[in-house]
Amino acid sequence: MAHTKTQSHPDVTVRLANSGDHNALLRLATLDSATVPSSPIVVAETGGELMAAVAIDGSAAIADPFHPTAALVQMLELRAVQLRSGAPGRGSLRGRLAGALSDSRPVPHLP
Repeated sequence: MAHTKTQSHPDVTVRLANSGDHNALLRLATLDSATVPSSPIVVAETGGELMAAVAIDGSAAIADPFHPTAALVQMLELRAVQLRSGAPGRGSLRGRLAGALSDSRPVPHLP
């Protein structure tokens, strides 16, 4: 029986950095021989560890040089552009429902 090798893709969480990320950002900056980008920062997390971070103003990026992170940095850069341009994110369920309801048109009455 032939064995096929499958490639695993870990889940990635993209989010805004918060005060609880301070030590992880310092660690990431040290690994990357860089400084922590200026706030606000968007980060990519896999397996509970920060792997990359990008300043929303686009001024700097840091990433773990011991893991493949180029795609993560690209994703964060795209998200930073969205945040700078005011592009809406997914938002809360309440906000999405309110928006959907405000855009709704009356359904014509069927006989």
